[in-house]
Formats: sequence, structure tokens, C-alpha cells
Amino acid sequence: MNSSPYNVGVIGYGMSAKVFHIPLIGHIPELKLYAVVQRNPKPDDDAEKDHPGIKSYRSTEEMVKDGDVHVVVVTTVPDTHFELTKLALERGKHGKSSLPAVLKRENVDLYSRLGVKQSTPISLDTAGNEADELIALAKKKQRLLTVYQNRRWDTDFLTLLALLKDNALGRITEFETHFDRHRPTLPSGGSWKTKAVSGGGAIYDLGTHLIDQVIVAFGLPKRVTGFVGSQRGDNPAGYEDSCTVLLHYEKMTATVKAAVVSLEEKQLRFWVRGVEGTYKKYGLDIQEEQLKAGMKPGEQGFGIESSDQDGTLTTLQNGNPTAHPCPNIIPVTYSAFYAQFARALAGTGGVPVKPEDASAVIKLIELARRSSQEGRTLDVEC
Repeated sequence: MNSSPYNVGVIGYGMSAKVFHIPLIGHIPELKLYAVVQRNPKPDDDAEKDHPGIKSYRSTEEMVKDGDVHVVVVTTVPDTHFELTKLALERGKHGKSSLPAVLKRENVDLYSRLGVKQSTPISLDTAGNEADELIALAKKKQRLLTVYQNRRWDTDFLTLLALLKDNALGRITEFETHFDRHRPTLPSGGSWKTKAVSGGGAIYDLGTHLIDQVIVAFGLPKRVTGFVGSQRGDNPAGYEDSCTVLLHYEKMTATVKAAVVSLEEKQLRFWVRGVEGTYKKYGLDIQEEQLKAGMKPGEQGFGIESSDQDGTLTTLQNGNPTAHPCPNIIPVTYSAFYAQFARALAGTGGVPVKPEDASAVIKLIELARRSSQEGRTLDVEC
């Protein structure tokens, strides 16, 4: 393990940086928040004041010239990710040392051994090609490349994977993963997440995480059916706020769903049905809510949900369907991603998420959007 921490530079200082990355980076001894690119600091929103001792840059071009920056994390708006990541790879350390670069596309972050990370989507029609181009560039530059898929470390998802590993549900026939909310009107404030920007929309913002979970559990599907569009009545920009994607396997169908019209007391998260059991879980993993509230990894209670949020496991008991509480496993937390990435930098393990996984997710998204446009199910070509 490197005796000195790897210096991390973060591009952008919005919610993604403040909630999903900086607190996790700070929890890993092998990583150090070294610099932030913030174009327009304000008195009540200044990275340098929030994190005394860091370097503050006004442009990415300045930061990538800093010889002490080892890792770059890109958290800007979607249509900037490809170029910023490419810039970091091309103008990084030239193989001088094992330094990471991160890129996030369609909410899938990719890293490379130069130091770049992104946290939102890239373009729609060219996304797959751009992902492959960055993968090839990272290999050429001998950089590490990975993807920030934090939802792989959702505790309920890891609990579900443990059930599948133990064959607690038997052969799976239906798998549903949801990210539904009731937001029937456009939020105010003019966020890019409500505009038809390149690489935007629910299927890129949320669908990437949900599709990735399905692939982790079951591998690539054989066919895809997509329904991508808007559930809101007033949507002048044409923002694709919702999606339903069916991933067809040999004897199973997986449903990926992100909706903005879902008036429920409790929002469904997982519903998995097998021959010998059913697992159902309501509510999102608590880590995002805790991070937004200022809680940090390592603090008592981080990642731990109350018992009333337990999932339910239904099995046959004496011939009758019987439901039992199914508590989550002990949380690993999102910080596990950065811990594994630090080990990869030190050459003692692989990256937490293979970039090829990100490319596969992007291509499934493109198939789902094409399926929705053409009104037909499409085959997945491996």
C-alpha cells in the first residue's frame, strides 16, 4: 500500500460532489481530498471554506496540470463528462505513476489511473461509442478505469444477493427493481434533471443503477422491451421523467422501473418471486438520506435501517404461504467502493466496477430507448 494518500481532485461542487463523493473519500485513509474545481464560489457555497487546506481551481484545465493531483472525480452536468474525462486521461500523469481517472456516464462513473470521475450521464446516441473510446484510451495510457455504481452497495440489494446465493427463493421467475416517487409536477429551480439534455432523463439518471443491479444478479438478458417517456402532464421541455424496461431472460423477466407518478404510502423497492419464496422490500436504502443530512460513514448507525423498514420473505410453511421479516445484512456502505478503488491504485486488487460493465449498461439503455421508439422488443447482441 502506498505510504502517502492518493490526492483526489473533484470537478464540480454540487450535490453529487458534496453528498456522494467527498464524504466517502474522506473516510478512506489512502485517499485525500486535495483539490476542487468550482467555477463560481459564493459566500455560502465555497469548497475552499468548507474544506480548509484544499486547492481551489476555476477550471479543469488548470487542475489537470497540477502534478500532485492523482485522481480526478467529475461531478458536472451530463454533457460535459466525456470531454472532461478524455482531457484528464490525455493530459494526466503520462504513466508517471499509478493515478486514477474517473468517468461517470449515465450515472455510471468511470475512473482511470490518472484521476477522473464523473457522476452524471453523457450523450444518448453516442454514449456506447464514447464509453468504448474512453476504455480504449485508458488502456492505451495504462490507466485504471472503473465506474461509480454505488447502488451495488445498497444494503437491501446485498441482502437480496445473499438470499439468491442461498437459493432461499428457489428458481426466480420475476425480478422487479424500482425507484418510484410521486412528483407529478416539474420541480422549480431549473435543474438540468428537468431538461432534455444529452444523456439526461430517468433512464440515464436512475435506470443505469437499476439495470446494473439486474446484470450483477443475473448477467445480460436475451431481449429488451422499453417504455421511455414522461408521466407528467406539463412537460414543455420533453424531459423523459420515467421509464419501464423489461429484461427478458430464458425463464425469467426482470422489470426496471423509475416513475414520477406513484402515490403510495410506501414506495416499492424490490419484488422478487421464485418457486420457493418471495422477497418484497419497501423504501430506498437509507445511506443517501443520511449523507444528505450530514451523517458520515463510520458514524454510529450509518447505513442501518430501522426494523420497520425490513423486507419480507414469504415461504411455504406446512403448505401455507407465511411471511416473515427479513432484516438487512450488516451494511458494507458506499465507502466500500472507494476502499476497493484505493486497493486497485496500490495494485492489490481489481477496480470495484469493471468499465465494460458500464458499457454494457449503456448499450442496454440505448436498446431500451430504441425499443420504446419503435414499439417492439429487441434482441441483445453479445
